[in-house]
Amino acid sequence: MDRLVEIRDLRVAFDGVPVLHGIDLDVAPGEALGLVGESGCGKSVTWLAALGLLPAKARVTGSVRLGAGELVGAPREALETVRGKRIAMIFQDPSSALNPVIRVGRQICEALRLHRDLRGAAAKAEAIRLMEMVGIPDAPRRFDLYTHEFSGGQCQRLMIAMALAGRPDLLIADEPTTALDATIQAQILELLARLRRETGMATVFISHDLGAVAQICERVCVMYAGRIVEAGPVERLFAHPRHPYTRGLFDAIPQMTGPRRRLVPIPGTVPDPRALPPGCAFAPRCTRAHDACSRARPDLLAQPDGRTLACAYPVPEARADSFSMERAMT
Repeated sequence: MDRLVEIRDLRVAFDGVPVLHGIDLDVAPGEALGLVGESGCGKSVTWLAALGLLPAKARVTGSVRLGAGELVGAPREALETVRGKRIAMIFQDPSSALNPVIRVGRQICEALRLHRDLRGAAAKAEAIRLMEMVGIPDAPRRFDLYTHEFSGGQCQRLMIAMALAGRPDLLIADEPTTALDATIQAQILELLARLRRETGMATVFISHDLGAVAQICERVCVMYAGRIVEAGPVERLFAHPRHPYTRGLFDAIPQMTGPRRRLVPIPGTVPDPRALPPGCAFAPRCTRAHDACSRARPDLLAQPDGRTLACAYPVPEARADSFSMERAMT
């Protein structure tokens, strides 16, 4: 397939402690890709590393190619031509990403000046257009308001407007609905899907919410302890999750219809990066683990059905219960 972004063997260590262990990932032009997993699995770190946004104590190796350009180790000047213009990122907490003492219109205009060299009346007109595009009511009047005069959902819309200012090829949405109520979450998801249809930009949606991923993504990668453990088309992976961790994520979803049943939580927590098990990182929590799992780490291998899987003892497809998209979205 055509590749907009190609990540190969991406590794990150903080103060000598590895937290990403060789991520291989492609994003095609116009594609909607989901990254799911528990907090601490490395979803956000993957893209912060790709854009050179990690602190100086982080050691990043591997390759991140955007077209013909290499981002890992690129000088700051080169990265600044990519951030916002080619690849934009929206964060899960707009209240910390927006400046509370600068009017929102000025913040959007600054992005337009940096990425499209728009100034004055032209920048203001485009900023108002972007505010209207993301659903801010009465945008001309609210152009000069501060962030505290907007609701949480509207602040997230403003963040999306700033991200769109550079007309990016790829939008990275880092858990953009986490702090919002259910109604506003649905509106933000629909907005992201609509903007992708209208602009043709690719989207990477980082989330622990399988329902949100089912709603807007075409392909999904499941991450655990700094590695991708399963990846494939959303419909196929949701119908038959093969990795025990992926299966565990689905088992933990409460059913809103049918008979009541106990949730089946995944025991334990994501391991400390400083004390990873010698074999499969999920083995201490896995109900299907064998002795071999504690000795050797399984490679991420292509499967006959088109997915990739890193498990020596996956859930047999014939026994894997079918999980509908509707169940994940309830």
